[in-house]
Amino acid sequence: MLQVRNGQGEMLAVLFDRYHGPLFNFYSRVMGDRGMSEDLVQEVFLKILRYRQSYQPGTPFRAWIYQIARNASIDHFRKTRRQVQFEPNMLPSVLPRDSAQQEQYATLLRQALMVLPEDKREILILARFQELKYSEIAQLLGCEINTVKTRLHRALQDLRKAFHQLERDLAARRMGFSSGRHSSEVTQ
Repeated sequence: MLQVRNGQGEMLAVLFDRYHGPLFNFYSRVMGDRGMSEDLVQEVFLKILRYRQSYQPGTPFRAWIYQIARNASIDHFRKTRRQVQFEPNMLPSVLPRDSAQQEQYATLLRQALMVLPEDKREILILARFQELKYSEIAQLLGCEINTVKTRLHRALQDLRKAFHQLERDLAARRMGFSSGRHSSEVTQ
């Protein structure tokens, strides 16, 4: 980043290669929209080039780039109306795809994540999927590390509740389908 800051624009390609995937995954998980995620990643790198002089040597680059990413998404939603949709094929699996049950749990987890309010979804993604340190998240969100820990704990609790609710709903639908099917078979 220091080379980009000092006018070597071609070095932005190195940063792009390194951070394109993680930023795309961040946006995909937060937004749930593949096309919008790709557009926002492009916007981040344009902003890096435009605001390269604002990067302070010694500042953790990863925290700085995620701050730009957050600001880009905020700017985007100020201009457009927010509608999050879940695209199951877009998000990488959280669990290995060894069995149908694990795939089902992964799908439920992704759906539960999309049900959460954006601020809770974002902190979970930053900490668990993007693997940012608590200190980096604190800097990014402009709060103390203990606040990050508290918010993360609450977000995990809400995720757990949403997951279990989706799991119960799925079981209820299966029971309704199974008993409905069974009754029709009995009447025939």
